[in-house]
Amino acid sequence: MSRMAQAPSHDGEFEFWRNHAQISLQPVAAPSILGLFGFAAATFVVSTNLAGWWGNSSAPNFLFPFAAFTGGLAQFLAGMWAFRARDGVATAMHGIWGAFWLAYGLLFLLVALGVLTVPTPFVALGYWFLALAAITWSGALAAVALNLSVAVVLGTLAAGATCQAIGQLADISGWRTAGAYFFILSAIAGWYTATAMMLEASYRRVILPMGKRRAPNRPGREPGQAIQFVSGEPGVKVGQ
Repeated sequence: MSRMAQAPSHDGEFEFWRNHAQISLQPVAAPSILGLFGFAAATFVVSTNLAGWWGNSSAPNFLFPFAAFTGGLAQFLAGMWAFRARDGVATAMHGIWGAFWLAYGLLFLLVALGVLTVPTPFVALGYWFLALAAITWSGALAAVALNLSVAVVLGTLAAGATCQAIGQLADISGWRTAGAYFFILSAIAGWYTATAMMLEASYRRVILPMGKRRAPNRPGREPGQAIQFVSGEPGVKVGQ
């Protein structure tokens, strides 16, 4: 009998792969727990400075290490681990914002050392935020299909980046302040989402709802099994 003749029919294809697939597991904790906590901490500290809650001319001395390591390194690592978890949204968002925070930390290290002076208006930073806003709006749209809590984090983050881009390019302080407050809201939403993920992982049930799609969302409900067959893709469940 030919190889073609031995192939499973369309109706039996799923059962065929279920019976023949070999699964090699490399389990990881949800990378977004680290990524969102790093994002929330760095964004809150930097955005409160941008909003005028604290800081003076020496602020860059305190901003650059926190931004580079807490927001940059932690998020970038989370993005790479999210790649292993096959979470496209988390990979893209943690990766791009982690890279931004690393660059932001380096920028203010140079400012703190006196190598650079922050210009007014800061047009280059405005274009950074313009690019980040476009990417983050795309991520927010994708997150709506997966997790509403993450969508709120990304939506407020994208709004903040948009306001900052306008404020820096047009040199309008009101837009920059509005962007700072959107960033604060995003940091709070990120803290909530990371806490909800951590509690769900610890208690093996939903504690704080996140608006997950196609998954238990009511407090007290047990999350879905981490290992299952997804139609057309035998193996480990996609996502976190």
